[in-house]
Amino acid sequence: MKKLLALGLLAASTAALAQGKFSLSVDNLAKNGKFKKEQVLSAPYGFGCDGGNQSPALSWKNPPKGTKSFVLTVHDKDAPTGLGWMHWVVANIPADARSLPANIGAKDENLPKGALQTRTDFGVPGYGGACPPKGEVHRYEFKLTALKVDKLPNVGADATPALVGFFTKANALGEAKFVVKTGRYSEIK
Repeated sequence: MKKLLALGLLAASTAALAQGKFSLSVDNLAKNGKFKKEQVLSAPYGFGCDGGNQSPALSWKNPPKGTKSFVLTVHDKDAPTGLGWMHWVVANIPADARSLPANIGAKDENLPKGALQTRTDFGVPGYGGACPPKGEVHRYEFKLTALKVDKLPNVGADATPALVGFFTKANALGEAKFVVKTGRYSEIK
């Protein structure tokens, strides 16, 4: 009996390894691994950066078995707020999606059907690029969470990052992360 159990566990482990690790990548960064100028925050936000505020392209592979949708967040863990700063939230990404193209507009242009962007810490939906204070390097964590539900409950475009986070965590099957460490664009050329 012990041998059968051991063989069963080995087979399950081998199948999981064959599938590979759930992983996420940011596909169109600068050669130095930092954000390109078009991906940093634009001037109208008032933080002193003059980028294009265009979202980067993302891709992922090997989501957990049973995944029915994804949620993407981009969080600056080092923002001087005590809580960090949420730069991007995309909910209800369909389970069959394996990428997001660059330059997704604030009105959900180029998103897979059914996906939606919710409010960020800028107060509006859509991608808000990096703009750390002068002289600082911040960690921007891109996190893709695989969910056991097709759609997050009670989440629309006006949902706060905390509300999306609550329902994401409650329905999570697994996470894939990618961190971009960068300073202010004018300081890293």
